Amino acid sequence: MILVPAVLLAVTVHEVAHGWVADRLGDKTARLHGRLTLNPIKHLDLVGTLVFFLTQMIGWAKPVPVNPYNFQNPRRDMVWVSLAGPLSNLILAVCSAILYHLLASGFSLGSGGLSTPLAFITEPLLLMSYAAVRINVGLAIFNIIPIPPLDGSKILAGILPATLADSYARIERFGFLILLLLLFTGIIDRLVFPVIRMLTGLLLQSDIVFACCT
Repeated sequence: MILVPAVLLAVTVHEVAHGWVADRLGDKTARLHGRLTLNPIKHLDLVGTLVFFLTQMIGWAKPVPVNPYNFQNPRRDMVWVSLAGPLSNLILAVCSAILYHLLASGFSLGSGGLSTPLAFITEPLLLMSYAAVRINVGLAIFNIIPIPPLDGSKILAGILPATLADSYARIERFGFLILLLLLFTGIIDRLVFPVIRMLTGLLLQSDIVFACCT
């Protein structure tokens, strides 16, 4: 149950960020499809959610519909739209880390720390904020992998020269199969999980987190 709020918040903010940036850049598709909502049910993907609970680090949501032809500069604007999701998760990870350290130090409870009668509230929040750091870092890092349909593929396509981007786009039809293959063979585990653990560890070091806020 501790993972549920963290997963729901992470995937919801991620997808709404995509849709909001697209909306600001001129594409109203997400708004018309009712995806600019904080209702997590609108954004959940069954397989991606199961992967979240199995790995406790990575997964994915139902992609927000975006029509790049509504942008003034489709290639450039798709890069910004694609970056919005991972960046929103990194912001959530930092906020969750700050909450974690405040709770762990007993900041909101005075010198009594977590042993006070309010521990039945603070302890679950402490665990949820810890989980939120892991989930949001995982979602951000996983999604910048340049394999369709992940955000990283659209970012890479937007910064490649047009001819190379066209060639790269041909693998899109096989992207999901490639992604599943990398997951089930453990390649994602060996390449991505160490980065996620490193960044999570950095955020959970109080001196680093609070230095960013001062």
